[in-house]
Amino acid sequence: MKMKSKGVKCSGCLEGLIVKGIAGFYYVKSGDTVYRCKARGIFKQRDIKPAVGDKVVIEVIPDNDDSLIVDMLPRKNSFIRPFVANVDCFIIVAAAARPSPAPIVIDKFLVMAEKSGTDIVICINKCDMADSLQSKKAEKAEENIELLKNIYSSLYPVVCLDSKNGIGFDELKKLIKGKASALAGPSGVGKSTILNRLIPEAGAETGKVSEKSQRGRHTTRHSELFTIDVKTGTMIFDTPGFTSFDVLEAGEEELQHFFPEIMHSAAACRYSNCRHVAEPGCGVAKALSENKISESRYESYVSMLDEIKKSKQY
Repeated sequence: MKMKSKGVKCSGCLEGLIVKGIAGFYYVKSGDTVYRCKARGIFKQRDIKPAVGDKVVIEVIPDNDDSLIVDMLPRKNSFIRPFVANVDCFIIVAAAARPSPAPIVIDKFLVMAEKSGTDIVICINKCDMADSLQSKKAEKAEENIELLKNIYSSLYPVVCLDSKNGIGFDELKKLIKGKASALAGPSGVGKSTILNRLIPEAGAETGKVSEKSQRGRHTTRHSELFTIDVKTGTMIFDTPGFTSFDVLEAGEEELQHFFPEIMHSAAACRYSNCRHVAEPGCGVAKALSENKISESRYESYVSMLDEIKKSKQY
């Protein structure tokens, strides 16, 4: 539901930011103070639920432990799983190894981020494994790092992280400065470890990766928004989700808009409704043949397009 501020004015009212929501209570930060709040009944009547990341107006009630959320400001974006709002930047996380990266999975997260209008940073975590694993596995980890750099470095900032030793985090902090960022990526890539490096007080639990499935356990139980740097307003969401994205949330016609390099080459297509699969005079096909578009990215685009088309048959 689209949010419209009612411009509520009252004595004792403050603007703030929801930093945590749990057990029916919302914790709203205003200035240096965090207020425990309940939402007005009118929100439930209108089927509106406040989310972590929402900017709200609260009424501080004297001699009462709890304040009241009386208004919500318009959202930049919002997500259902996990239920958060106003994400400025997605940090898409892949691992150099354990689990090995799957470009199609990364590309689905990138579509989610592009569709939401956020900034994007790609982090390759566990880069230390290229040095610490046995020779063949270390070589494979190094190959994975180079593969991801080759695919994505011309499109988005790519940062190599060694979470154990804190390497790469200064660069990451520069890229997310002044933004409310969220970590996204499959289980087991080390999102909680990254969060603990950025915000030690978050105390996010980390889960071991199953040797059989090469997946980690979901270890975060509720969403919370932590401040990394008060002066710059740099924040990060800790969420139990953003481990998958349903590409069907993107339409067949709009999918190309979420692949910047495909959209750029599409300007040269003969037909305006070209889907860049088998049409004559396709600018994307030409760019692909000239290695201006990654074959991996194009394969992801076609795979997602097929997935969307098949969903329409049922």
